[in-house]
Amino acid sequence: MCPAPPPITLPVSPKTGMARQFRQRLNQKGIVVMPGAFNALSARLIEQAGFEAVYITGAGLINGLTGYPDIGLLGVQEVADLAGHIANAVGVPCICDADTGFGETFNVMRTVQLFEQRGLAGLHIEDQVAPKRCGHLDGKQIISIAAMQQKVAAACSARTNPDFVVIARVDAAAVEGFDAAVTRAKAYVAAGADAIFIEALTQREEFARFAEQLHDVPLLANMTVFGKTPMLSEAEFEAMGYKMVIFPMSCFRVMAGALAEFLGDLKATGSQANWLERMQTRQSLYELLAYSAYNDQDKALSELIKECVDGSHQGV
Repeated sequence: MCPAPPPITLPVSPKTGMARQFRQRLNQKGIVVMPGAFNALSARLIEQAGFEAVYITGAGLINGLTGYPDIGLLGVQEVADLAGHIANAVGVPCICDADTGFGETFNVMRTVQLFEQRGLAGLHIEDQVAPKRCGHLDGKQIISIAAMQQKVAAACSARTNPDFVVIARVDAAAVEGFDAAVTRAKAYVAAGADAIFIEALTQREEFARFAEQLHDVPLLANMTVFGKTPMLSEAEFEAMGYKMVIFPMSCFRVMAGALAEFLGDLKATGSQANWLERMQTRQSLYELLAYSAYNDQDKALSELIKECVDGSHQGV
């Protein structure tokens, strides 16, 4: 009888302990900078660059996968599966955009459970009416404070891992004003939110005042581009008291801009020659994907089977 094969851990395998790692990091000094990933490859590049955590952008997932706008057209199962591929491709915590929680109370609870099962460290849900809109567009509508508190409480009660981070996103500033956004944020914390994501503030001074009003709560700032928020650095956000800053669609936009430029040049010249020095090499890609590790595992299994077969023949 052949011996049992040795345990094999592929480079992409389910991750555990990421929620605890992220929560512990939030309790340490310094701001957590999270570039936005839209697929597993971009997440690996983020990790390779030395960032401590990855933000999984809902807009990037739906824009890149389907070509749809960010108006909540993907279902929770689709987003959870996509986010799971990303989370399991890296060794750092991943926080995912969960839109409005994909429904009401029980939907929110299922969302948390699905995201937990896929190795995510946390998520954020927002207080918009579904179908949601990009937080930096006009025409947003928001639900009542009580309704959002119920969603937050449901999310917290549904988690099986107490370290899983539930972040409440406040979209109210653009709809009801700054003071109302502060009131809502405090209400969401009272309902159990671990952190607050304040969306679409338009002035640096507003970010500073918001941090003063919620000085004892971990805060997340969204440094998106081409939106309502002025360009601020991670150092500026940290100085104001923010614990997390995301750059959600920057990687996606750099990729799309470069791709459009390349395709225009390819159409005009019929050659890739002008772009070779700007491309990722085959070797760099294979290193990023840990290609050799798969080959090593395949070789080890082949040798094990060969030994087993040879041993069986000798015993005949």
